[in-house]
Parts: sequence; C-alpha cells; structure tokens
Amino acid sequence: MGRILQKLDHSIIAELEDAVKSGSSEKRVSTLRQVTNLFLHDGDRLSEEQVKVFDDVLCLLIARVETRARAELSNRLAPIDYAPFEVIQHLARDDEIAVAGCVLTKSSRLRTSDLVEIASTKGQDHLLAISGRTNLPESVTDVIVDRGEGKVIRKLANNATARFSDTGYSNIVARADADDELTEILGLRIDLPLKFLRDLLRRATNAVRARLLAIAPPELQEEIKRVLKAIAGAAGDDAASARDFSRAEALAKLLKEHNELDDAAIVKFAGTGKFDEIAASLAVLNNVSTEMMARLLEGPRSDLILIPCKSAGLNWLTVETVLSRRPLQPPISEETLKLAWKDYGRLSTETAQRTLRFWQVHNKIEK
Repeated sequence: MGRILQKLDHSIIAELEDAVKSGSSEKRVSTLRQVTNLFLHDGDRLSEEQVKVFDDVLCLLIARVETRARAELSNRLAPIDYAPFEVIQHLARDDEIAVAGCVLTKSSRLRTSDLVEIASTKGQDHLLAISGRTNLPESVTDVIVDRGEGKVIRKLANNATARFSDTGYSNIVARADADDELTEILGLRIDLPLKFLRDLLRRATNAVRARLLAIAPPELQEEIKRVLKAIAGAAGDDAASARDFSRAEALAKLLKEHNELDDAAIVKFAGTGKFDEIAASLAVLNNVSTEMMARLLEGPRSDLILIPCKSAGLNWLTVETVLSRRPLQPPISEETLKLAWKDYGRLSTETAQRTLRFWQVHNKIEK
C-alpha cells in the first residue's frame, strides 16, 4: 500500500506536473489513465486520506482533458462504491452527458442533495440519466416529474424502484393525459395508490383500458376491473356536474371592454386565489378556451403556463406571481422559478402564439 502512494507521490506526480506544463493532450490523458489504474488496483484498501490524494490528482487532470477522456473516467469510476468523492461530483455536473451520464445513473457516491441540485439545474439528458437510478427517493422524483419531458417521464415511470410522493404521483398521472404509453406504464406499477389508479383510468381511452386489462398480472387485472366498473357508474354524475366558467368569463370580458384586463388585474386575481378568473383572463386575451387555460394552471407543468402568458404580453413579475401562488403542494421551487424566468425571456411572442393556435386547432395541449 505504501508503495502505491509512494509511486503516486513521486513518479506519477512528476509526470502530472510534466503533463500539465507541457500542454500535450496525449500526455495528460496517459497520466490520467495511469492514476486511475493505480486507484482501481488497490483503492478499496486505501484510507480516506490516501483516497484524497487520488481525488486531488484526478480533479486536476479532468479539468485539462477532453470529453472522451472524462467520459472514459466516468465509466470506470461510476460503479465503484469507494470512488473519489470530489471527482464524482465534478463528473456528475459535467455539461456533456457522455461524461455525466454513467455517474448519474450508477454512482453510489452521489447524495440525494446532489441529485436534487443536478435535476433542478441541468437539461433533459441529465434528467434521463438520473431517471434510471435504482431507489430514487421522492425528493428527486418530484423534481424530475416537474421538469422532465415525455421521454424522461416515461423512463422514470418505468423505474420500478423509484419512489413517488403523493404530489409526484398526482402530477405524473396528470402528465399521462393524452400520453397512452405513459398511461400503460403507470397502470402496471404495483405501487400506484388506488386513488391515482382511479384518476389514471378515468383519463384513459377505451383502447388503453383494454390493453392494460390484457397485459396486467391477474391480481392487478381484478383491481383494474373494479375501478373501471366504478368509473362507469359515476359517468352520468360527472357529465351532469361539468365545470362552469361563465361568471369568470363574464368578468374577464367586462375588464377587457374597459381596457382593465392587464397585469395588475391578473396579479390581483392571483393574490386572492381566483384562478378561474386567471384562466378566463388568459382565455380572453388569447382567444382560446377557458377550460384549456384552467388545465394548464392546475397541471404539473409550470413551463407550459409561460406560453399563454407570453402570448398575452404579460410581464415577468405577473407570471412569477401566478406561478408562485398556484395551489400546488409542494409549491414551485426557487430553482424552477429561475429556470422559468430564463425560459420566459427566450420565448418569443410569435412562438407562443403559434403554439396556442396549434393547441386550439388540435383541441389538446402538446406535451
């Protein structure tokens, strides 16, 4: 053991200094591989202090090598339970998914707080990699459900060991609306609570219900049959109790006639929790249906709400107030708000209006 550290402290350190100073990419990659080989050979028997030596050396090297070499290191260290902590932290946060992906999916050296931070700040490829981890905790899946796009959400739903909070399940079931594949994946989860199974099947098409019955294991088939029977019995009552937006729509139209349907009015509605009125206001300002705007405001996707707001010309402070006051549990995080602010600045009015027209013509919100 002493010989390994002695070699690291002397010959490899000398090569390291040489590699960094020489500016030769090949030399740095060669030194990185030598240090990694030394660590993997006996790393499980090193003390914390000895591992820290490797950590410092590897961190110095990965800052000076190309993507391919960092990706190679990530693949080698990701499965190792005793991998150097700081190196793993750097690799996991690398903007290149070829580098970060393997560590995000496999490394046991990442803490829950690391995963929450990365899931809150990185892009869809990083979210996809995290979605494949075993035993994902609720705090992480909550973030992925909130930020992930379709491919990410389906992978997460397919992860049998991922755990979901009630809010997470509620939001991911809402995301299954108009996504038959996601509906089938969720319908086959044995840990899906009954109340969410009811909601899922209530939203599902008859074709999806039939496929679920055909492929579900026997014990789940019986549960699905019982839920479908209850849904069929309640269908008449549901039709009789359709939501009425007429009062809110009348108010929004009146405000528009008096040129008072502006940012101040919507901020006032948000401050008093009048989200039917906000839905009606966005509908009037954009000439779309109030029911569609209500689905957006009550759904899990904060990013979709940006579209009618931008199309209507609302300022960011108004949008931030609406996002912050939505009656969701847990409320929107600071990280998600910051991302929404950036996205709102990048979104053009023309793109927002074109997206709304598409939704209206096709009578559905594109996920």
